[in-house]
Amino acid sequence: MSPDGDDKNDGMSPERPWRTLGHANSARLHPGDRLRLQGGERFRGSLTLDKGEAGSATRPVVIESYGAGRATIAPRGESAIVVRNTAGVEIRNLSLVGDRHSLREGVGVAFRNSLPDARRLAHVRITNVEARGFQNGISLGADGDTAAGFSDVRITDVSVHHNLESGLAFYGPAFEADRPTYAHERLRIERVKAYANSGDPESDDRNTGSGIALGSVRNAKVMRSVAHDNGARSAADADEGPEGVWVYDSAWVVLEHNTSYRNRTGSRVDGGGFGLDNNVSNSVMQYNLAHGNDGPGFLVYSGLPTGAHKNNIVRFNMSWDDARKLPEYGGIVAYGARLRNLDIYHNTVVMRTEDLASAEAAGDRPPALRLRDGMRGVRVHNNIFATDGGPLVETQSAYSPAMIRLQGNDYYSTGRWALGWGTRRYTTLAGWRSASRQEMLDGEATGSNGDPCLRGMAAPVTDRAGAANLVPRCKGAVPLGLGPGDFGFNPGPVDYFGNRLGNTLTVGAAQPVKKD
Repeated sequence: MSPDGDDKNDGMSPERPWRTLGHANSARLHPGDRLRLQGGERFRGSLTLDKGEAGSATRPVVIESYGAGRATIAPRGESAIVVRNTAGVEIRNLSLVGDRHSLREGVGVAFRNSLPDARRLAHVRITNVEARGFQNGISLGADGDTAAGFSDVRITDVSVHHNLESGLAFYGPAFEADRPTYAHERLRIERVKAYANSGDPESDDRNTGSGIALGSVRNAKVMRSVAHDNGARSAADADEGPEGVWVYDSAWVVLEHNTSYRNRTGSRVDGGGFGLDNNVSNSVMQYNLAHGNDGPGFLVYSGLPTGAHKNNIVRFNMSWDDARKLPEYGGIVAYGARLRNLDIYHNTVVMRTEDLASAEAAGDRPPALRLRDGMRGVRVHNNIFATDGGPLVETQSAYSPAMIRLQGNDYYSTGRWALGWGTRRYTTLAGWRSASRQEMLDGEATGSNGDPCLRGMAAPVTDRAGAANLVPRCKGAVPLGLGPGDFGFNPGPVDYFGNRLGNTLTVGAAQPVKKD
């Protein structure tokens, strides 16, 4: 297609291109077909592929640019590309730009499955695409009563920004804990940039303004992606808010090697970096960096007593100066109804109280770790919790080790040492250990309050390179954590930076840099 083309042409070569998207919509696309738009040119309107069109994994329909640069699709008050009840589609090297009406109604790329036979549609590829100015940048959903969405999905090198409700979103039917099903499976999301998705100040009945939101997915991985500056205009009266990257109603999801920062919330909830929300199981957050978010760096939460939030891991992550607006959260936060079997280990959390977003936050300092009621089978091992005088840990109740167990962590403060355990306050590690029976293993004391030598206590952490400021750099010994044999499970092969773990483990997300 080209602005200099003619819809009377056969459209089979750059020399005889079609001219309009309207004509392209009238053509029926078959396996192996390519719809190519001239790079650097702008095309008004939208594209729709319906049931019976498109292709397969071996012979997909491809929509892409040709020539120099990206082609731009600019709809008026609607979505740019809609794929309904079909798959075998690859979308490449395009810019999708909505107008002020699309911001309320349209999606940059929308894949929808409403077929009644509960069959997932296979093979979706979205690569090197920009989507901005829509209600949602890219979304894949299962509509109606069907539980089926899409499988074999790859979304890579995508930029979704300045959209209203979300950058990238997956959704499906309502979750049923007694019969869990998931609309989408086998997802790989890599090198996505999701930023400045503002949220809708008028939508107080639901969350809006997230960067990446995965709902009703199974066997998914989000990696090497960045979410920042999302959610700033989300509704002030909403009961739930946005997150940078979060998951709900899903299983077997891995979030790894991602960065999430300066995400906001217009209300008094959420606004964090990463989250495993309601009904998430067998999932992992690892090797991620969160910093400067309004809410928690890492949130594990169950608001529904379904028993479906279980068997999750938070490991080898870094959180620096999170909970800037909402001190009722913290760097890592976990709580919720019937949440069980959660492992939190080898994370590094630094909470400084200078430059907090509000006077209220300055008066009520956010802790490095916050635990609330509703959980059991929680293990917290080998983490660094560091503050400049704020609380290291805050808990809603004084939990027994049978319910929540802390072992091998380093609790370091450059100011006063403070820890809240239920209604009681402690000013020494030994005093808290004696009263709580935490930080004990086979009758021996574990845990430490030694200096982990983090430059990040003073130097900023603004990107993944700056995460080096959260690596221990001590001339002496870095506090040791539990050994692999003490864990009762495999802590994993490598640390935050990919260094292989040995038989002796130091605390935190990264093994120390040795100095002569």
